[in-house]
Amino acid sequence: MSKSRKSSGKRRAKTRRAKPGARGRGGFFHIQVRPKSDFVFFRNQDVGTRGGLERVAGRRANGTWDTQKWLIGKSEAHRAGKRLEPDTAAARKVLKQLGSVPRHLGGDRFIAKPRRNIPEGAKPTPAMRRAQLTNIKKAQAAVRKRRRKRA
Repeated sequence: MSKSRKSSGKRRAKTRRAKPGARGRGGFFHIQVRPKSDFVFFRNQDVGTRGGLERVAGRRANGTWDTQKWLIGKSEAHRAGKRLEPDTAAARKVLKQLGSVPRHLGGDRFIAKPRRNIPEGAKPTPAMRRAQLTNIKKAQAAVRKRRRKRA
């Protein structure tokens, strides 16, 4: 004889899990830079001290990595109306690098554009020139090292 389960007649309503930062009770402000659907894998990176700033890096299906969102600790910034105001230099630097002013979505969630657009006429920028020079110096040092080994 099989046992049957008796139902009490009460059914729990299915509730969906809230998105991170949606309720506003976490330790970070979430600034989405690119949609989550662009990525297949995610990894958190601490930027600076622990618990202050974090970068959520996402890996695309083709293997390239990019920033999906920034997490700014509530000790690093505060909300002023619908704006996010930085309290530290590190938070100010991250917010300055974004392509637009973060727009409030709800809770602790904000959305912004990835980075500011640099016109082609302004390229190479001083930072690009510095990077090119360091890369050239590294390549020259590698060639010198190889030549010394052969001799």
